[in-house]
Amino acid sequence: MNLQGSLFDQTDEVRLGPLRELRRTPLVDGAWIDLLPGWLHGSDALFARLATEVPWRAERRQMYEREVDVPRLLAFYGEDDALPDPVLTEARDALSAHYADELGEPFSTAGLCYYRDGRDSVAWHGDRTGRGAQEDTMVAILSLGTPRDLALRPRRGGETLRRPLGHGDLLVMGGSCQRTWEHAVPKSKKAVGPRISVQFRPHGVH
Repeated sequence: MNLQGSLFDQTDEVRLGPLRELRRTPLVDGAWIDLLPGWLHGSDALFARLATEVPWRAERRQMYEREVDVPRLLAFYGEDDALPDPVLTEARDALSAHYADELGEPFSTAGLCYYRDGRDSVAWHGDRTGRGAQEDTMVAILSLGTPRDLALRPRRGGETLRRPLGHGDLLVMGGSCQRTWEHAVPKSKKAVGPRISVQFRPHGVH
């Protein structure tokens, strides 16, 4: 692990800031994103804990006629699982309370992705397995470690948006975003450090 720490996050006290600073960007087709840079203070300290303590797993998947390595490490915490750090439970609860009126249900699961360097990535996709295929929903992403671009594009074609996320940044995708838009973390040819993303989802959204 070769994490370049943030000059603005030099603290070992891991704590969340207020969500009132969230800023919403409307997108086409009823989608939107909310962004809050640096929501989690002390995020580099949390990154170090998660990198060493989470039981990361490598996966392989079928691509055409052969199996290939999934280019990132993964961990998943279901509705009844204890999250790997108390601040993640606090984050999930804070997001559930903040979006209660719009979402109508709590965030209940957490998927973690560990991007070890610029070769790790995730291809274009939407969380359309389960209820996300037919219903508006939300996915909240808390990013730790070195910033990496989250790219978003409308499924029907149009301009690609890029948002660099890392060092405690929060991005929430809502409205029709999972059905009408796609998102990705592209590979990078630059020398970039590691990043962990934590994706909070409601029940039945994958």
